[in-house]
Amino acid sequence: MSETDTMRVVRFMEPRRPFALRAVSVPSPGPDQVRVRIAACGVCRTDLHLRDGLLDLGKRDFTVGHEISGTIEACGDNVPAQWQGKRVVIYYYIGCGLCRYCRNGEEYLCPAPKAQPGFSSDGGYAENIVVPLRNCVPLPDNVDMAEAAPMGCAGSTAVHAGKMAEIRPGEWVVINGAGGVGMAVVQYARYAGGRVIAVGMGAERMALARQLGAEYTIDAAEVPDVAARVAEITGEGADVVFELVGTSATMKASITMLRRRGRMVMIGYTAEDFHVHPVELIVREITVRGSVGSSLEDLYEAIDLLARGVIQSPVARRHSLEEFETALSEVQDGELPGRVVLLP
Repeated sequence: MSETDTMRVVRFMEPRRPFALRAVSVPSPGPDQVRVRIAACGVCRTDLHLRDGLLDLGKRDFTVGHEISGTIEACGDNVPAQWQGKRVVIYYYIGCGLCRYCRNGEEYLCPAPKAQPGFSSDGGYAENIVVPLRNCVPLPDNVDMAEAAPMGCAGSTAVHAGKMAEIRPGEWVVINGAGGVGMAVVQYARYAGGRVIAVGMGAERMALARQLGAEYTIDAAEVPDVAARVAEITGEGADVVFELVGTSATMKASITMLRRRGRMVMIGYTAEDFHVHPVELIVREITVRGSVGSSLEDLYEAIDLLARGVIQSPVARRHSLEEFETALSEVQDGELPGRVVLLP
């Protein structure tokens, strides 16, 4: 394959403009890099935040998509030949390598990352991508590529947030927002020994949440006071609440449904603000934590859990790259019981 060969990609041009399907040159890997032939790329709600301008890292004209699986088809200098042909999932943080966070394996907190595929540098809505070999997590042969792709964000984010919550066996755990990431958190919380309550909208999603390990489900479209229902189920309130919706109303409800010394882990966000009076936190000794992305080690763990069947990655729709607008609309609607992926 020569540098003059082209491939199809979907580009972010600037905020509040539609993504654009383009033809660009196929990149060649440099030292310590590999080129991955992309098999699947998950469509994440964060992609919508990029398009709508809610998330703006200052970069323009790059290929979107950060939940990527594929096969290594070319190796740069210093990459052992045995990596050729390996199935992998890509970790989407490339830190500076020098700061205290990178030295501790916390590239997701690096204040000056070299690249973030799909966020500020070329990502996975494409036929090929070049990344450092270090960012490639081997994928066992028994795992479907389309199901594996969302582990690059949804699965690893769930593992990371689950660790931050420090779930103890027997604790009541509420997942407030049973979308793509939320379903992964449902399964990780169950794996950690929690008694899981999934909150979402729609009978199909609630049925899937129960299938994936939720002991109780609450359809927010049918239950006017979710916090009251949680208190009814648990007796006092939840030990842990994962907030994935990010509206002012859901964030307020998440705080309300916690018991004394409860922990709230915030993952999702919208343009709306979070308001809480300090007394609510102080009197009940509530802990509120944010959780962003994941470490490379979290992704390795997510892939292991997927390969062993501990976590499932249901895919509701598979689209061609040209159908990216349809895929984005389906994620925006938030009604499908499972993930949406592009198959370049």
